[in-house]
Amino acid sequence: MPGPVFLRGEDVTLHPQGEDDAQFLQRLINHPDVWPSLANAEPLSEAEEREWLEDTDSDSVDLLVCADGERVGTIGLNGFNETWGLAEVGYMIDPEAQGNGYATDAARRLVRYGFADRRLHKITANVYESNPASQRVLETIGFRQEGVLREQAYVRGEYLDVIRYGLLAEEFDTE
Repeated sequence: MPGPVFLRGEDVTLHPQGEDDAQFLQRLINHPDVWPSLANAEPLSEAEEREWLEDTDSDSVDLLVCADGERVGTIGLNGFNETWGLAEVGYMIDPEAQGNGYATDAARRLVRYGFADRRLHKITANVYESNPASQRVLETIGFRQEGVLREQAYVRGEYLDVIRYGLLAEEFDTE
């Protein structure tokens, strides 16, 4: 069972990640439909996932995404630059739960937190060209494409462009 609610979206709740979530997170990051969309090409053991959970630094906000009390994914803000007011958002949703708007709801809520509670000026994201669903999530909540890093990633035998997105606090619709 997930820990206490930290943020509430329309259809999801966001919870701090804990030791009890290691098995779910390890299964998610190793899922054959998930890891190719991440900058991680090596399998992770449950022990490695537990170690990551224990060693998570204060330079990130990592939350479990839940719908109807069940774990469906994870989302986070990381790479905080307090001087410039920047952070990067990243998320992954269990393929069995995709298509329900959970990523959009969670991202919208976490972005609102970043701007309203962390006083961020800009939030960025990087998405592989081969992941149009993630691009739609970002564009739906107002992110704009800022550039393309040509053939930046090597995934499953081919080089892919990485699309850079950004959203400024004044562009974010808080409704």
